[in-house]
Amino acid sequence: MAVTRFVALPILLFLVLIVFPEAEAKTRRYKWEVKYEYKSPDCFQKMVITINGQTPGPSIIAEENDTVIVELTNGLLTENVAIHWHGIRQLGTPWFDGTEGVTQCPILPGETFTYEFKVDRAGTYLYHAHYGMQREAGLYGSIRVAVGSGKTEPFSYDYDRSIILTDWYHNTTYEQVLGLSSIPFDWVGEPQSLLIQGKGRYNCSLVSSPHACNSNSTQCSPYVLTVVPGKTYRLRVSSLTALSALSFQIEGHNMTVVEADGHFVEPFVVNNLFIYSGETYSVLVKTDQEPSRNYWVTTTVVSRNNTVTPQGLAVFNYYPNHPKRSPPTDPPAGPAWNDVQRRVNQSRAIKAHRDYVVPPPLTSDRVILMLNTQNEINGYRRWSVNNVSFNLPHTPYLIAIKENISGVFDQTPPPDYFDLQNYDIYTKHNNSNATSSNSIYRLKFNTTVDIILQNANTMVVNNSETHPWHLHGHDFWVLGYGEGKFNISSDPGKYNLVNPIMKNTVPLHSYGWTALRFRADNPGVWAFHCHIESHFYMGMGVVFEEGVERLGKLPSSIMGCGKSKGLLVSSP
Repeated sequence: MAVTRFVALPILLFLVLIVFPEAEAKTRRYKWEVKYEYKSPDCFQKMVITINGQTPGPSIIAEENDTVIVELTNGLLTENVAIHWHGIRQLGTPWFDGTEGVTQCPILPGETFTYEFKVDRAGTYLYHAHYGMQREAGLYGSIRVAVGSGKTEPFSYDYDRSIILTDWYHNTTYEQVLGLSSIPFDWVGEPQSLLIQGKGRYNCSLVSSPHACNSNSTQCSPYVLTVVPGKTYRLRVSSLTALSALSFQIEGHNMTVVEADGHFVEPFVVNNLFIYSGETYSVLVKTDQEPSRNYWVTTTVVSRNNTVTPQGLAVFNYYPNHPKRSPPTDPPAGPAWNDVQRRVNQSRAIKAHRDYVVPPPLTSDRVILMLNTQNEINGYRRWSVNNVSFNLPHTPYLIAIKENISGVFDQTPPPDYFDLQNYDIYTKHNNSNATSSNSIYRLKFNTTVDIILQNANTMVVNNSETHPWHLHGHDFWVLGYGEGKFNISSDPGKYNLVNPIMKNTVPLHSYGWTALRFRADNPGVWAFHCHIESHFYMGMGVVFEEGVERLGKLPSSIMGCGKSKGLLVSSP
């Protein structure tokens, strides 16, 4: 009898596996058309870029290891387009990173292009335009990736919601680009509004034409987040601002930070969440306040002395209160715009969850110091890294390098350092000796690279701007932040090598430095740039190449511009 039972166990297990097979990854398919439409997200009507009539665009909802396929038709009529999948590392598919000029040719008007990639890790991510300055015209959305079947997260919640914060300009991107490219320089200025999940409110009394601004438009009614009392909500809060660093707050409620850029965080509590363009966070909020009223959700500009852009407002609606019932209090004012230390303290508080630490290599093979400065080149205002202002080539780097196309970009590599000892970061420099280049950093495959971002004074006296830097194709360890000038002898000894958080976007604070470490282990060509639209347009970025020789054949769909035209003609 015992022998019979012993033999039956493997048979039973086999039957269970047949009836209940391991969950398989799925394919998530989306069919999108991008086009211009007139919209009034802050009551002021202007042309915006929509996806299937929406801005923000449709959310991508998936599970880790799923394959996402997006069939994108460019309906902009007279304008190219490309979409970047922000935070998705594109392991094995670097050609679908969506960065025009780096990994693909742009999608021409009327053409349909198919992106296909795997979402290899759970977390909160984004997608947005990566052609010109189209992102700030409304072409963006969220990507939410759940943990795989049978896996758990180190926190629990009842409901899951996504919120994207943006700033909003009434001038078109073309008008802004013209000013940035002019002599004399014409800065884009501060945004007219702040949007919460695509909704804001501009003071229509400031507009002379009643047809241009309608305060009664349903498109600019405040965003309402309806919640059930006594529950815990996971809010995935992201920023895709064109310029502004923001504070995010829910009146009367604390927020527990549990995730950053797809990585679990050792939980800590805030009442204001500071967030920079390109960053994503998950916070847990308990609906444990007086349930007979609603509460304000606010976002305000920090890091800039902005006196013209009003708060962004939404309603935290306790069910069953009416969603249009305004809170009985004034919206909280938010933190002081110039409280740098408070923002630095939050950055330092973000550490890897104790059960999810990915130890960084203890040493690096290469250190690249990157001085961020504002410069003049032939009378044009630019941003530079180590005195070099970046320009994109007409033929994407990935195609040029893989297909051995010569004459595409400058082969002289950009500098790994600047005059750290003698450069005064607190002085307004003339900075008229910068150069423009499309050269790139060539990284030895599978080596460890340190990036030291150093901030400095702009070409305005007593001004140093906050820069959110985003790396494509990788996550990096955030080793530390510091005030003042980086000390190459002593500051590396202060690095956090025990439990540093991994991220893809990180702030460089005013007059400070930020230290990063990453492995060059993802074959491809990857952009690393300031996520402020105008700054990247003005040259604040670099490109890394690593292991391109390891890639297989490139898809022909990414070709067709610059010198890659010949590849399509010669292919069978």
